[in-house]
Amino acid sequence: MVKMTKFDCIIVGVGGQGSIFASRVLGEAAVREGYDVISAETHGMAQRGGTVEVHVRLGSSYGPLIPLRSADALVGMEPAEGLRFARYLSPKGTAIINTNVVPAASSHYPPVANLVKALKDTCERVIAYDATRLALDAGHPQTLNVVLLGTLSRMLPLSSLEEVVAEHVPKKALNANIRAFKLGQRVFNA
Repeated sequence: MVKMTKFDCIIVGVGGQGSIFASRVLGEAAVREGYDVISAETHGMAQRGGTVEVHVRLGSSYGPLIPLRSADALVGMEPAEGLRFARYLSPKGTAIINTNVVPAASSHYPPVANLVKALKDTCERVIAYDATRLALDAGHPQTLNVVLLGTLSRMLPLSSLEEVVAEHVPKKALNANIRAFKLGQRVFNA
């Protein structure tokens, strides 16, 4: 894959889904491969299931926040959160969305198909699938973030991404995380 000059990605989810871990792995792999990386995260109520938003910019000489309508990719670990932050996606961007719902206790949740349709009206490509199920297939539900990173990896020329995942997960969860990464990669071209 050809080295890119810049890549802007926003990773969103709810507390406990691993958005921050995913952004740190992405950033470290990019630094290893010679990219300047800046990021910003918001996780006010993350430990209680609140929104987590992380901007990751590779090769950018500007600030850490991605301007509206300019992100190359959006990784949504939860479908409603993905749609909420779709305003950052470029019309030529790609949304990678977990279709498994983590609703707030007191809210009415719209049908996921409606959320996916709204995303398709926002950007060029939407990859929507049940990443939670793939995490379970890999051996552990907490590999959801790694499944989605695997899918995102198909857009990036970062050969060290899987290696960085392996270095930062607990040794007892290594095999499940590697399986999760590979399952996510398979979804990209499916």
